[in-house]
Amino acid sequence: MYKISDNILSPLGVTTKENLRAVLDGRSELIRHEHIWSMPEPFCASMFTGGQSESMQYSGCSRMESFAIRSIYAALEGASFEYKGLNVVLILSSAKGNVELLREGDDEANCYRLGASARRIADVLGFANEPVVVSNACISGVSALHLARLLLDSGRFRYAVVCGVDVQSAFVVSGFQSLKATSASPCRPFDICRSGLNLGEAAATMVLAGDDVVGGEGSGSWHIGRTSVHNDAFHLTSPSKNADGAYAALSDVLDGIGTDELGFVNLHGTATMFNDQMEAVALRRAGLASLPANGLKGYYGHTMGAAGILETVLSMAAADEGLLPGTLGFAELGVSVPLNITSDARHVDKPAFVKMISGFGGVNAALFASKGKWRGRRAAGPSVKMSKPSAGQKLKVEHTVRIEPGKVLVDDRLMALPDEETHSFLTAIYRKYVGDYPKFYKMDLLAKLGFLASELLLQAEGGERFSVRSDRAVLLFNRLGSFHADKAYMKTISNPDNYFPSPSLFIYTLPNIVTGEIAIRNLYQGETSFYILAERDEPLMEQIVGATLEEPQIQSVIYGWVEAEDETHFCVDIKLVRLGQ
Repeated sequence: MYKISDNILSPLGVTTKENLRAVLDGRSELIRHEHIWSMPEPFCASMFTGGQSESMQYSGCSRMESFAIRSIYAALEGASFEYKGLNVVLILSSAKGNVELLREGDDEANCYRLGASARRIADVLGFANEPVVVSNACISGVSALHLARLLLDSGRFRYAVVCGVDVQSAFVVSGFQSLKATSASPCRPFDICRSGLNLGEAAATMVLAGDDVVGGEGSGSWHIGRTSVHNDAFHLTSPSKNADGAYAALSDVLDGIGTDELGFVNLHGTATMFNDQMEAVALRRAGLASLPANGLKGYYGHTMGAAGILETVLSMAAADEGLLPGTLGFAELGVSVPLNITSDARHVDKPAFVKMISGFGGVNAALFASKGKWRGRRAAGPSVKMSKPSAGQKLKVEHTVRIEPGKVLVDDRLMALPDEETHSFLTAIYRKYVGDYPKFYKMDLLAKLGFLASELLLQAEGGERFSVRSDRAVLLFNRLGSFHADKAYMKTISNPDNYFPSPSLFIYTLPNIVTGEIAIRNLYQGETSFYILAERDEPLMEQIVGATLEEPQIQSVIYGWVEAEDETHFCVDIKLVRLGQ
């Protein structure tokens, strides 16, 4: 797919050009904050000022929604097609969206849920189709670009508008602090003295067209030819020491491309001890350790759902000027692999790069971008789809599971319910039909639902389990995100006199954690993604699943709807599917 236009909106500027100039000048808006939001610990972050936020506010919209609208409008100024048509998809990427609007005791999810936010954004802008939200933790931005490529490749849409956006709040900052992942001073990616990440606010947008739309006219445009998402299947918060997921994603996007054909690598570079080390190992395994590399968190902080898009757009803009921005905060290498990182900007002479990123839930992603469609020295590898799927292919459903209060169905067969009355319904189901995975008891309601349904689904499939595989994806959808876990976590931070942010609760406020739980249990190292819709939309879900199955390496998908409002209002309806005639 080709980039038609873009925008970056951040505390450093409201256009891509302003942001590039600020970065090349070495500017940063990372500021130490104390005594705000009644938080007891200081933190360092890059956030919009009150004046900046007010100047971009749209009536009837939240801060987060207003930033997204402004960024999308700015990007669409460079597009000549009719973006309100039926051949355009709007994809929003965000980790926590409007969670700053949530208050303790709030039982109304509509005030902040991401699907409703995406629909408001779409309505203000006039998009005709239902938007899709990708909420895949820190890789959400690259995951959203991956979804855009799949949908454009499949021919369902001709254009995609992809916007990543997140804002900061006591909810998010306290959660990262509870995990001991933050630094109260400006972050130092890959440096020997790094002590943690900083958070940031931003919105970034890319307007994209399919290859068949742009054709030969795209020779002077940036082209995203390959994208990949893989799970480590290792741990929810710690990356694989062998960098299995990151290496798999890099291998996919680099298949058939020589190292000497690349200009640089843009890294995730959170400045946390284990992430930076993992990325270094992945680069060594992929043969990229000697390439010029950089990270941008020293300028922006970690902008969460915006990061993957913002950093890709800025990398393209810098490469257009033949430059690679320096890694702000870096002085002395602090990882075990020799990397080619400097704090100074330098010239690059090849307009092609790789972007890599990772996040909680074991997720990793990468993309390959080049100026003009890349033809390379060698034949394209198996990761590249060489042709459209044959006509008549549709989803072949192999097994189904549905769980709702008081009812469990497997392949439409009503399962016997446990007699126990001393345990909750889901715990009783676990004890009767699973029973060998004690981690279940630590999961939140959403994760328990997805885990139990996947266990019953895989029991119905039969065959060998618990061996590493990358040919199966796990794609889950809902409309409430992690609403139940969000409310539980809010109780731990709402009272300044009883402030005890819980890391074990916070991690489950990322809805994609349920897909990580399934991947870890079953050693699935294929794609895992979580999507949020305004309402359940089965045709749209099937389009996304079908497009994923058109990837040559994906042979089957566990997908479905997993909604968890509270202990008496929930539903999970998932399927195991393949492509069939």
